[in-house]
Amino acid sequence: MNSKSFSNDSGVLSLMYHRFNENKYPSTNIRMNIFDEQMQIIKSHGYEFYNPKLFEREFDITKNKKKILITIDDGFQSFYEEAWPYLKENNIPFILFISTEPVGRKGYMTWSQILEIENSKIGTIGHHSHTHKYLIDMTKKDFINDIEIASKIFKKRLGYVPSIFSYPFGEYSKFMKDYISNKFTLAFGQHSGIIDLNKDRYELPRFPINEKYGDLKRFKSLIDYSPLEYRSLIPEEKKLTKETNPPKIIVEFFDEQKNIKDIICYSNDGGIWKKSNLLFKDNVLEINFLNTFIPRRGRINCSLNQNGKWRWFGTQFTIREN
Repeated sequence: MNSKSFSNDSGVLSLMYHRFNENKYPSTNIRMNIFDEQMQIIKSHGYEFYNPKLFEREFDITKNKKKILITIDDGFQSFYEEAWPYLKENNIPFILFISTEPVGRKGYMTWSQILEIENSKIGTIGHHSHTHKYLIDMTKKDFINDIEIASKIFKKRLGYVPSIFSYPFGEYSKFMKDYISNKFTLAFGQHSGIIDLNKDRYELPRFPINEKYGDLKRFKSLIDYSPLEYRSLIPEEKKLTKETNPPKIIVEFFDEQKNIKDIICYSNDGGIWKKSNLLFKDNVLEINFLNTFIPRRGRINCSLNQNGKWRWFGTQFTIREN
């Protein structure tokens, strides 16, 4: 259970990677020399790399010092060949989210390689569905079937079903989140933000890092971000329909959070990033949008500069074509 009281948690900042030294895929790739510099920046700032198993056990414990959680999605062969030796040599823990259907195909890791990671002291295997398709577009039956097929394969190959989940493309509906919450201990999206113990366990934020969003100047800034805690955020349904697009976002903050009227939000409604229209009443923030969000994803990022410390949270919606 989340505490739902202000914790002043220093938080966990999670980074999401996919491919390594696959330069023809800039939207999901990071060059190893840049990855190395990013890891050195983390160390130079004095932050600790968090073992995912400890993160899972200690989720409800207030962190007195911010920690960094490394996550890698999809199990591409380039991770195994490029990043895995580096992480092993530098003893950096991480979680590797695997979709079971592509395993062994060209460009993807094999089960023996996945087991090598699983048997190491620093690698944790996470559940990333079976097909890695747009699960949110599936029928409820097909979505459940996809997750169950993957779980059976994990059980056969690893001897257990991973307890941490990552939504493909960071997309989920309330139905999907409710189902996942009954099967897993934690689940990650792909919206940006810093995890604190009041964040929803089943829609945890991560900062995507790639060639477009991985330049060192940006990285040095975001690595110092702190959590912006809140009591609740609605709507809980992150799958928008024609009738619910645009949504009205209402965020209730804790009374202890100072200067909430200094919060600034940006959103990509209408397909263009711009400052959002904010209304404040006591400790409640209401975000209203002038335009509908266009398919496929709508994003909102909010930040607060509190005495030189940047606090940040974001959320993501999935928009149907019809």
